[in-house]
Amino acid sequence: MDEDTAIVNTPIVDAVILAGGKGARLAARSNGLPKSLVVVGGKALLEYQFELLARFGIQGATLLCGFGAAAIREFCGDGSRRGLRVRCIDESAPLGTAGAVIAALDELPEEFFVLYGDTMVNVDLARFYSAHVASSAEATLFLHPNDHPWDSDLVETDERGRIVAIHGYPHHEGAALPNQVNAALYIVKARALRGIAWPSGPLDFAKNVFPRLLAEGVHLNGYRSPEYVKDAGTPERLDRVDADLRSGAVARSNLNVTLPAVFLDRDGTINEEVGYVTRPEQLKLIPGVAEAIKLLRAAGYRVVVITNQPVVARGECTEAELNRVHNHMDTLLGGEGAFLDGIYACPHHPDKGFAGERIELKIDCDCRKPRGGLIQRARSELNLDLAGSWLIGDRTSDVETARNCGLRSVLLRTGAGGGDGRYAARPDATFDNLLDAARLIAARSAPEKAP
Repeated sequence: MDEDTAIVNTPIVDAVILAGGKGARLAARSNGLPKSLVVVGGKALLEYQFELLARFGIQGATLLCGFGAAAIREFCGDGSRRGLRVRCIDESAPLGTAGAVIAALDELPEEFFVLYGDTMVNVDLARFYSAHVASSAEATLFLHPNDHPWDSDLVETDERGRIVAIHGYPHHEGAALPNQVNAALYIVKARALRGIAWPSGPLDFAKNVFPRLLAEGVHLNGYRSPEYVKDAGTPERLDRVDADLRSGAVARSNLNVTLPAVFLDRDGTINEEVGYVTRPEQLKLIPGVAEAIKLLRAAGYRVVVITNQPVVARGECTEAELNRVHNHMDTLLGGEGAFLDGIYACPHHPDKGFAGERIELKIDCDCRKPRGGLIQRARSELNLDLAGSWLIGDRTSDVETARNCGLRSVLLRTGAGGGDGRYAARPDATFDNLLDAARLIAARSAPEKAP
């Protein structure tokens, strides 16, 4: 095992797999087996989870079983042939996802991953765990963008990643919420669950436990990542997971796989150019943008927004207000089934003399385009191959940024249409809109997909 993939060589960091569900919705596919043993892509869902744990150096797994416990025990054995220590604990009665964990706390380590047995997971667990340790949180929730945020639990975090609110669906119309979906993958410290008198009866992590911990002031952290975590608990969802396995989407989603990206400018590229956007209602998508993003993602690229937002330094918009603008953009894209892998914004502006400006942000920074600070940050956080990447924008500063970072560039005729004339760099291609550019990139230069 590579040193950079192992989390820690200690039995303390184990995993708990919730495998108690009956899987009634999968009855036509399960042949009477519990849903964690349903086969997709030639293997049981549980087998994929065991392989992931072993790959990242997690030594032990405790399965909390209900329906079909005997079949799960037979499938698991003691785990030794998979390089794991596996044990099964039977529920005395259905206790819900969190209730089963709370009931078994005395038999669990002080810190552990929580996985759901009916999900397909391919996540860089080392990165996830490192972020959890750095946050000093009592629990860290894995959050990811998806293509149906309107019927998902959405989580708000502050600039440090601390969770400030959890919004169960359905959501209020017009709410500017981030496309940060609770993906049902957690790291939990047992003491956080021991410190509260929980009511009797079934308890759910998303509906009961995390909202209660948040209300009690417990530090919960949100870890945002575009990696693959999908529920396979219905025939339709199982078929989608199967298709994603066959296309390579599952394999290449893990952040330890290096992928190229398409970097997108925001104003004039994604949304209509209306001057400085300081409020969510000012942001309106250019037609075809959501389809373009879906095309690029299907071709195997990560899609990342890189934007200068001097409105913050000018005092016209706070960081929180800028987040609401981006939440609104997330919501609009999600409504059309599209999502971004990341949004990176520079709040600085070197020129002074604006009423209400913030002096601490009036600096000549490395992250303001055409410099490449945001590109390099995204490269590190998302494991990007810049040599195979593109940058698409409507200004010559976007073309110059691409040149400075070794990216191929596309200049759009939307927005400024290159009319700012600030830099002499020439684009590799010019298109009328983002959708036309995406069609060419997806058709001609899609990267090889992971096996």
